[in-house]
Amino acid sequence: MRLIMSAFYLLAGIFHIVAPRGFLLIVPPYVPWPEAVVFATGVCEILGALGLMTVRFRRAAGIGLAAYAVCVFPANIHHALHMIPVEGLPLSWWYHGPRLVLQPVVVWWALFCGEVTDWPWRSVSHP
Repeated sequence: MRLIMSAFYLLAGIFHIVAPRGFLLIVPPYVPWPEAVVFATGVCEILGALGLMTVRFRRAAGIGLAAYAVCVFPANIHHALHMIPVEGLPLSWWYHGPRLVLQPVVVWWALFCGEVTDWPWRSVSHP
């Protein structure tokens, strides 16, 4: 699961930096300096992906990527509510609905991959 998440965030981070247009389209209008924000989010994704693959930075990367998923949620909501067309992405609630509903799962997944939580697989010990 960690390798899949790392690969996903590494690719997403690279795309944020080398092809920011689609990401810029969904940045809510109240976010200042959208170009800098999209670039910074790409850097965060890349650093998080690399961090997950190291023992030393795994926990920090998991927490950082979970926080990142929370922070970009308003852009996902903006994208869905305004049905902003982005090349290569479907323009329907069949895409946006699951994406929004699954955002908490992405937060959990980052925390799980960062070894911040082992829920729901932890063993329960009784005194």
